[in-house]
Formats: sequence, structure tokens, C-alpha cells
Amino acid sequence: MDFTVIGQYAAPLLNGLLYSLVLSLIAALMALGFAALLTWTELRSSSRALKTAGRLYCDFILGLPLLVLIYVLFFILPEYGITLSSPAVGVTALSLYYGPYLAQVLGAAFASIPRGQFEACRVLGLSRWSTLRDVALQQALPVAIPPATGLLIGLVKDSALLSIVSVEEFMYAAKQAISQSYAPLEIYLAVALCYWLVTLAIDAAAGSVERRLTRHRPA
Repeated sequence: MDFTVIGQYAAPLLNGLLYSLVLSLIAALMALGFAALLTWTELRSSSRALKTAGRLYCDFILGLPLLVLIYVLFFILPEYGITLSSPAVGVTALSLYYGPYLAQVLGAAFASIPRGQFEACRVLGLSRWSTLRDVALQQALPVAIPPATGLLIGLVKDSALLSIVSVEEFMYAAKQAISQSYAPLEIYLAVALCYWLVTLAIDAAAGSVERRLTRHRPA
């Protein structure tokens, strides 16, 4: 094995890694917004039709491989006049796929709060925003962070699938480097190490946030 080849392709590999992280961040934020909408629909909406639509969508996505969703957005939508760029397909697929999973996490976190606390907030005259900010989120976030962290790590790793539709992310850069260097073992080992370090960093950051949120909570 000749690991000097990694240094020769370090720049494009790092650029690909950075692009993967940017796409993952955008997709994660969009998925979080989508999850919040699905959670609100399930917990607060008075429309039975909206609740049913949200549940059907979540059930559908939970049984669908991400790769199939990517193929549908990239190959099928253009036949109906809807054409998205490769990065847009990637971000849209990741956000649509992970939104329902995050919605389940948020729903479970809010469901863990005793209903009596919401009733007490109404008796005290707190607004919905104050109840959400000062009561609900303070208790739901520490519960949601661990499973949400696992989903975020999964999203980052699944961004590697976007190379299939020519998104110039980390795995795409790795494949390009391999085609030029003929050193697949060295390149893939470097890619695996980078993904591992990224997941460690995400886990450490999430753990730090969780500790800060729970520091002043009673045991």
C-alpha cells in the first residue's frame, strides 16, 4: 500500500468532504422544518385530513429505501416536466426521507411531557409561544437529542449515495481519485477514516449540547 497517493488527491477529497457536509447541513435543516410541520399536524392540527395525509406519508417513507427516492426525483420527475439539478435532487431526497424519522423523534419527545403541565400553563395564562419555549422545548429537547443525533449521522453517511446521480460530494471525489490513481484501498480507507471522524465530531457536539440542556434540570 502506498498512502502517499492520499496526499496527491487531498485537495479534491477535502473539497468533496466539505461539499458533503454543506449539503448534509442544508438537508438536515430542511428535514427538521418538515419534521416540525409533521409533528404539529399530528399533535395540534384539528384537521383529520391533514393528520391522515401526514401519517400516510410517514408510513410510505418509512418503508421506502432512500436510493429509490433519489432515482424517482432524478429520473422520473423530468418525464413530467420537473427537472432538478443533481445537488437539488440530493438535498430534496435527504430532507424528504429523514423528515418523517425526525417527526417520530419529536413526537415522542413532546409526548413524554405530562399533559398536566400544559394545563397548568393555560391556567397561568401563558401564551402558546411561551408554553412552547419555556416549558415544552426545555423538556423535549434533551429527550430528542440522542435519537436525532443518530439520524443526523445517518444522513451524513447516506449523502454518499448522491454520487450515483453525479453530485460532486465526498464519494464522487473519491471515485474520481481512484480512477486516476488506481489505488482504491488507500483512498477508501481515507474516506472511511474521514467519515468516522465526522461522526465522532457530531456525536461529541450533540453530547455537549445535551449536557448543557440537562445541567440545571432536577434528576
